[in-house]
Amino acid sequence: MSSADQPVLPQGAGYGVVVGIGLFFSALMIGLTAVQARYTSFSPKNSEEFSSASRSVKPGLIASGIVSAWTWAATLLQSSAVAYKYGISGPWWYGAGATVQVLLFAQLAAKLKLNAPYAHTWLEIVGTRWGKAAHLIFMFFGLATNIIVSSMLILGGSATVTDLTGMSTIAACFLIPLGVAIYVVVGGMRATLLCDYTHTSVLFAIILTFVFTVYATSPKIGSPTKMHELLATAASLRPVPGNAHGSYMTMRSKNGLIFGVINVIGNFATVFQDQAYWQRAIASKPASTVKAYLLGGLAWFAIPFVFATTLGLAAVALTGDPAMRTLSPADVSAGLPASAAAAALLGKSGAAVLLVLLFLAVTSATSAELIAVSSILTYDVYKKYFNPHATEAQVLKVSHAMVAFFAVCMGLAGMIFYFIGVSMGWLYTFMGVILGSAVVPIALCVTWSKANKWGCLAGAIVGFAAGIIAWLVTTSTLNGGVINVTTSGGDYEMLAGNLASIGVGGIIATVTSCIWPEDFDFNSTRALNVSTQPHMAHTKGTDLDSKQDEKRDSADEKRNSSDIQSVAIEDEEPIVEPDPDLDPVALDKAFQFAAWSSLILTIVMLIVIPFPLFFASTIFGVRGLTAWVVIGIIWCFISAFSVVLYPLWESRTALKQILKGLLKDIFAKGSGKYHEKGPSSHV
Repeated sequence: MSSADQPVLPQGAGYGVVVGIGLFFSALMIGLTAVQARYTSFSPKNSEEFSSASRSVKPGLIASGIVSAWTWAATLLQSSAVAYKYGISGPWWYGAGATVQVLLFAQLAAKLKLNAPYAHTWLEIVGTRWGKAAHLIFMFFGLATNIIVSSMLILGGSATVTDLTGMSTIAACFLIPLGVAIYVVVGGMRATLLCDYTHTSVLFAIILTFVFTVYATSPKIGSPTKMHELLATAASLRPVPGNAHGSYMTMRSKNGLIFGVINVIGNFATVFQDQAYWQRAIASKPASTVKAYLLGGLAWFAIPFVFATTLGLAAVALTGDPAMRTLSPADVSAGLPASAAAAALLGKSGAAVLLVLLFLAVTSATSAELIAVSSILTYDVYKKYFNPHATEAQVLKVSHAMVAFFAVCMGLAGMIFYFIGVSMGWLYTFMGVILGSAVVPIALCVTWSKANKWGCLAGAIVGFAAGIIAWLVTTSTLNGGVINVTTSGGDYEMLAGNLASIGVGGIIATVTSCIWPEDFDFNSTRALNVSTQPHMAHTKGTDLDSKQDEKRDSADEKRNSSDIQSVAIEDEEPIVEPDPDLDPVALDKAFQFAAWSSLILTIVMLIVIPFPLFFASTIFGVRGLTAWVVIGIIWCFISAFSVVLYPLWESRTALKQILKGLLKDIFAKGSGKYHEKGPSSHV
């Protein structure tokens, strides 16, 4: 083994980052949670605050949380791997193919606030509308999504830590979620969002450091002109199959386009079915939910696009450099081109910085998954099926326990996939095969009154089976009957499974709903958890609340007794007092804005920009590549301002309030503690 193939950093560095930085952030977040509890009106000892941040978070912080939650290990590693394999088309298809889902989710977020403003999870909406059978079936898809996403986080993170430091992969699988679980248990959703903000800030700083190193200061590359020269040389030695003239500098990439289709389908599943994204919609202020998702989606695009256009292409450009390790197909599938390029460019310092960057990306997304699964297991399993009358203390206790429980499950899942030889890249392209069938049924459930229950259930189940069958049949046909991890991970095999899953599921759900439409008014979903809301407690009398609780319990029993019974009788639903933040006219306007803007942006990113370049077989010259890189850098700066500086500006009142409390405590201990006097400022 050459020196370039040896770990760049000592094994102790791996443990130092995973354990040391993990515990540092845990201590930091615990401290911030304590400050928040003392100097503001928000305390994680309240279950609503723990799971949904009191539904009060402003758009900048939600957008930052979206960016952080959507920045997986795959965002940095898989995007660079496809850049290494396909050239400039890879970063575009990765970024655009995973941005449009967040933009389109803005529509679901608006409908969530309109049709189920007090829901804790999207599964509560499914259960209330369609009953127990639908609730259990879609819970399978929801938890499967969280397990697959978590496994990709752990696999990508542990593979890179091992590659750079030689640290034990198994140890990394379990230690990575450890520190995260500590601060999530203590601080809940708001601590998760604050940690997301911290990680996002560091993330952009490190990405911009790599960008300017590669394109401005590195003696090995140092400019777009030199990058163009090195990529042209690489293409002459190792042309890319399916690319125009084998070039790395063209959007005309057959395999890049296939990856783009797989990427779009798979990420619809992991956004629309991942409680982490619904949780941020639930936590946001109703008036600004749409703004948060549009801002977060557009800001996130810059991360994989710019990072992969930098380190992914650098890994190609440095092929043959003595400091650049040789990458096998397994290394590429594991997402290692980025780490190899960072080490070749900057030596130990580059490897160390990338290790920290990856660790922050993995842990911030891990915190989102932990609080998401905790909410599902608490509200959709424990409270729904085991203890419907659970007290506030019991709900909070179970929420804490489920965070710790799923942290262990994440480590186990990562270890299992590692031992059976499944890489992050394989899992990334596979996720749409088993998850895609439920995308359209879930969207219809939340947004469309005419969605047919049985058609949507059939679509999810039949689409799931169709995806698996198409994937296995295509694998067998193209590989002489050989089905294993290697043969099943090909582009065409995964494309067939992804298309069959989402296509069959979506067609069945939509067609049956058009032929046999339901007429659901969403009254029962709007009444979900109304009595638990503080403002409702002030607007209703105790006797009325008690009677309505009895009626709601009776309605729940009737609904759970039959899978067919999907809507409670109208006069058994609680009376919902109007909430000024939930004006239906304003929310409907927000939905219309989300629909038009997200659809236009989707068409631009998936069709208007890439396809003219694809069909023209354009190969970028020096000026074209320079423009491509500069546009990415500008987008990266705008994104950083949007999710790093803007949240500080919008929370300036709350920050002043906290600073004032701290100063009071310094000069007169105990005088700075927050006391409820009226409307509070929301962080």
